[in-house]
Amino acid sequence: MLQTASIVLPFFIADVLNPVLFAVMVYATGSGSPALNSIAVLLGHTFAKLFVGITVALGLERIAHFLDNPSGVGSVVALIVGLLLIWHALPFGKKRDESHSEKRTHITLASGFKLGATVNLAAAPFALLYFGGIDQMIKADLSAFEVVVFLAIYNLLYSAIFLIVPGTIAILGDKGQVLLKKINTGITQASSSMMPYILGLAGFALVSDAVFYFAAGKGLF
Repeated sequence: MLQTASIVLPFFIADVLNPVLFAVMVYATGSGSPALNSIAVLLGHTFAKLFVGITVALGLERIAHFLDNPSGVGSVVALIVGLLLIWHALPFGKKRDESHSEKRTHITLASGFKLGATVNLAAAPFALLYFGGIDQMIKADLSAFEVVVFLAIYNLLYSAIFLIVPGTIAILGDKGQVLLKKINTGITQASSSMMPYILGLAGFALVSDAVFYFAAGKGLF
């Protein structure tokens, strides 16, 4: 399982670089109870991400064991996800940025939770990175229980990083909102130039792994 974690780690790091979740959490701080609203967004995102991950992973795990070929199923998934990542990395695969406006909108805990879940389902390129990590779990032939535990740890660690938003608000108050907006602007600008390379590299790694498996009977990872 530790070996699987070392393989999944690069996908986790790339997934954490998601500028969308951070931007929406900062956006949620523009309404009443900013710290609580940003936490609600994070919880909604986390629950949706975990639910989708478990559903996809267990579905693939059943298919892999039914066919008695986890590596083969994992390689097919790796090829598909890898090609989609490469597509998103290319200029014609990009979609227009649909960031939230800066005007203040009333957000409740319930609507914040719903917003977080929606953002998770809409952020396609980062979902592909997540699925790339799940694919490596399937190829490792983990049991259903191990997959669930692995995904739970993955999502807990992922969410813990984004607690920086409510934490900053709780410590700095209104000054924290100003600081977070500046950080968000920097992350967004950096992401627009860096993410195509990160997505392309992840996609190339998955496609190469799948091609090696189909050609030689053994993948790179």
